Amino acid sequence: MADNTFDAIVIGSGISGGWAAKELTEKGLKVIMLERGRNVEHVKDYVTANNHPWDFPHRGGRTQEMIANYPVLKRDYPLNETNLSFWVNEKDCPYVEVKRFDWYRGYHVGGRSLTWGRQSYRLGDLDFEANLKDGHGVDWPIRYKDIAPWYSYAEKFAGINGNRDGFPSLPDGDYLPAMEMNCVEKDVAARIKDKYAGKRAMIMGRSANLTAPHNNRTNCQYRNKCWLGCPFGAYFSTQSATLPAAMATGNLTLRPFSIVTKILYDKDTKKAKGVEVLDAETNKTYEYYAKIVFLNASAFNSTWVLMNSATDIWPEGLGSSSGELGHNVMDHHLKVGAGGIVDGYEDKYYFGRRPNGVYVPRFQNIFDDKRDYVRGFGYQGGASRDNWDREIAEMSVGAAFKDALCEPGPWQMGIMGFGEILPYHENRIFLDKDKKDKWGLPVLAMDVEMKENEIKMRKDMANDAAEMLEAAGVKNVKTFDSGYAVGMGIHEMGTARMGRDAKSSVLNEWNQVWDCKNVFVTDGACMTSGGCVNPSLTYMALTARAADYAVAELKKGNL
Repeated sequence: MADNTFDAIVIGSGISGGWAAKELTEKGLKVIMLERGRNVEHVKDYVTANNHPWDFPHRGGRTQEMIANYPVLKRDYPLNETNLSFWVNEKDCPYVEVKRFDWYRGYHVGGRSLTWGRQSYRLGDLDFEANLKDGHGVDWPIRYKDIAPWYSYAEKFAGINGNRDGFPSLPDGDYLPAMEMNCVEKDVAARIKDKYAGKRAMIMGRSANLTAPHNNRTNCQYRNKCWLGCPFGAYFSTQSATLPAAMATGNLTLRPFSIVTKILYDKDTKKAKGVEVLDAETNKTYEYYAKIVFLNASAFNSTWVLMNSATDIWPEGLGSSSGELGHNVMDHHLKVGAGGIVDGYEDKYYFGRRPNGVYVPRFQNIFDDKRDYVRGFGYQGGASRDNWDREIAEMSVGAAFKDALCEPGPWQMGIMGFGEILPYHENRIFLDKDKKDKWGLPVLAMDVEMKENEIKMRKDMANDAAEMLEAAGVKNVKTFDSGYAVGMGIHEMGTARMGRDAKSSVLNEWNQVWDCKNVFVTDGACMTSGGCVNPSLTYMALTARAADYAVAELKKGNL
């Protein structure tokens, strides 16, 4: 096999790209994984993972120079000095905001698998049937039964912890032992269960943190420093899990600093023959050839590659025949909820820094709970005690103030909503060919906004949170809405959706591009709707499922 020819090409090395590489190499294919950014080696390159707050020059904060250099990242919590190298250089990689869109990216091996929130939930038939039932978007080409075995497959390998809670809107999975609620969370959860007769529930979050040794990875140490990179491999990432598995086969070639600029389409075979790559360091152009291509560059970048692969057949890009490429952008809207004080636990505390919280599954527009909008939301949150850095209104100096700070403060309990955004055709991204990045490539423009359905939902996200907390005995409950801009959920989805018909979707039920059957897209771009749960587990399951199908089709000679 020539050094530029492989059985498969995987574009991107984040959560879905890592899974594609693992699955394809384990099935015997020779694979090259192309990553546009630098390499990040497991453990060795987690340079701040063992730092204490006082080890950082600015105690983990942000400087004026950082604020100037990262005009997008500064809009929310990601901008800080603890893991700045895991976020993209915005000057090198700009984009255009027709309407405000907060795009938080990580261009390096592992991508955002190193910085994700690790919450891992299944979509259910409530989600897969939603578009068909309420008329928004197009019908998913699959149902829960089609992906359920692949959810189990992904959970078992990744190491998801959780309980089998049996709540109707949230399918149970195959889990490692769950993390434990603290004493306040347990009591609040019990009161909510009693108050709402099982129609609302507060459960322990399901997260991709190991609670037991698993696949040569060490269990979580409760440091809560996940986004610095975990030297123990205790949370799922490309580096801790899928990349070692792929490398162990001897079938993987990893090439960082490789910007895929286009997929090479062969008009005669009506298939892709490979990709064109721009070396990010030398600016030289290379071509790599393969029988199948898995496009996993993250939702918007995967769509950028398709758009930039325009031919005279499809001037708007590969996969654009339906007119849906770049459309139906989704995220999860958040930063709204409620919190308050919990009395009576002043003699209680907890051990460690648990990197997980509680979860309230969606309860709107199911049972007899009907709203004046469609779909719904869940909550994430938790209870904790104030520590030494709290403000004490009555004191600001002196020995009594110092003594007070030596003891934990009051217990706080809060929950924040994560709501579904509908797949609106007019919410779109497109190539702005007048603006270029560092390498002279056209950049994406964002034209996305929330609409009436989401705005109505946000009112309930605050009020329902307050209602539940007050019903559970939480005092001095206050609602909050600290403002959301699309993109802040860091769950960008859509733009190359799956569907049942080539006239209304980009991908079929197996994540194949309708117009080019040996190209598969299994990251967030493929999502037909978003549900209200964190989507990464769905990407893992869809990728494993598509890889299994692709190899079977390859062996049959169909690809």
